[in-house]
Amino acid sequence: MESVLQSWPVFLLIFCRITSFFVAAPVFSSRNVPNVFKIGMAFFVSLVVFSSQGTSVKVAGDLTIVLLILQEVLVGLLLGYLAYLMLMAIQIAGSFLDLQIGFSIANVIDPMTGSSAPLLGNFKYMIALLLFLSMNGHHYLLDAIISSYRWVPLQADLYTPITNGSLSGFVIQSVGQAFMLAFQMSAPIVTALFLTDIGLAFLARTAPQYNVFVIGVPLKIIIGLLLLVILMPTLAALFQSLFGILFESMRNLLSVLGNQSPAP
Repeated sequence: MESVLQSWPVFLLIFCRITSFFVAAPVFSSRNVPNVFKIGMAFFVSLVVFSSQGTSVKVAGDLTIVLLILQEVLVGLLLGYLAYLMLMAIQIAGSFLDLQIGFSIANVIDPMTGSSAPLLGNFKYMIALLLFLSMNGHHYLLDAIISSYRWVPLQADLYTPITNGSLSGFVIQSVGQAFMLAFQMSAPIVTALFLTDIGLAFLARTAPQYNVFVIGVPLKIIIGLLLLVILMPTLAALFQSLFGILFESMRNLLSVLGNQSPAP
């Protein structure tokens, strides 16, 4: 009984980190995944982590465990949010395309998140999610949360990177990187549609009898969808590069939380 009472707080801390990770991480945080599955998956993963790394850890049973719980929840949420943020760059790129093509007026409700999502962004996100699952990306996510205990142990000093600004700086840098990736993914089609707008402007000046508002809308839709079909074969390599950036960002986050220098 004494051994159980000493091990229970350690298992609780591990369970808090992994559960909070499943709340925010892509694939696992989907609304289509039942909550019972999420809790059960978190329980068994916590059991594996506890049996391999938590048996030798001792945690005091006083009120300091509340701070440790908050710390573990923060680590799990940060890891899950960072992975989700990098995948959301695909939907951000799709929103840029919808804005240029004219599909932004017909946003749909995304069943994965329950919020309004762009048409092309949702389409490209589904392709990326299928590719992510086909390359066992969900296994890499599980490996990341399990490996986080080697970088950030249960009783690690997490408040130092928070107070010295390194954590907030890394989060801001990651958000900027996600927007930059979104711009890069949407740049070819957005540039082509911008040149189409310029051509329509010249047409309106040289031939005023043409109604550019009637001509422009179907023309931009045809050009945008045609370019999307042409560039479709390159999406696999593009998304694989994005997944590499995702896992590298998660490793850099663990380096920051572990008070180590992140990889350049």
